[in-house]
Amino acid sequence: MITLFKINLPNMLSLSRIIFMPLLFWLLHTGPPLLFLIVYILVGSTDFWDGLLARKLNMVTALGKTLDSVADLFFYISSAYFLYFLFPEIILANMNYLIAFFALLGLSFLISAYLFHKPVMMHTSLLRLNGVLVYLVVILSFFMDTTYFVRAAIISYIVGFSEEILIFVFFGNVDRDTKSIFHLLKEKNRRSKPGKTPFA
Repeated sequence: MITLFKINLPNMLSLSRIIFMPLLFWLLHTGPPLLFLIVYILVGSTDFWDGLLARKLNMVTALGKTLDSVADLFFYISSAYFLYFLFPEIILANMNYLIAFFALLGLSFLISAYLFHKPVMMHTSLLRLNGVLVYLVVILSFFMDTTYFVRAAIISYIVGFSEEILIFVFFGNVDRDTKSIFHLLKEKNRRSKPGKTPFA
């Protein structure tokens, strides 16, 4: 039983972000804001713990990566709605940037679905950072004006999705946890150098 729990814990944490999403929406509309904030912090923190535990327990799997991607998509798009509901002036001030954000997100899905016959979400270093920024934006918005913080996060996402699309087009269906396009270029250049062997 303990072994089974350890094996499934990272995936359970990823899944919990989806399972608890209805609770967050219910609290948003009916509960006190402080309770919503506490639950949001707890649910959002699973995005850190699932990856950490998967690596520590050596349980990085294709299923886990898919669950993490789907959970992230639900959680962070929902976070945009939470911001709009709680602090509409922040979202309205960044509407043009949000349109570009969703356009590139959709384009990324379309390109990966066309090339690989399924939508793919990368976990590059920049996109991971962006997830942290969105998480912090929702929390900080309870205490300060985050209009420009939100704008910076959206612009960073636009750059991240652009990088993701370039990876799909020029490098194909690589490991979702690839750090960046620069790592891929470096690896490509290393492999293309003549006279290099593992024992050289």
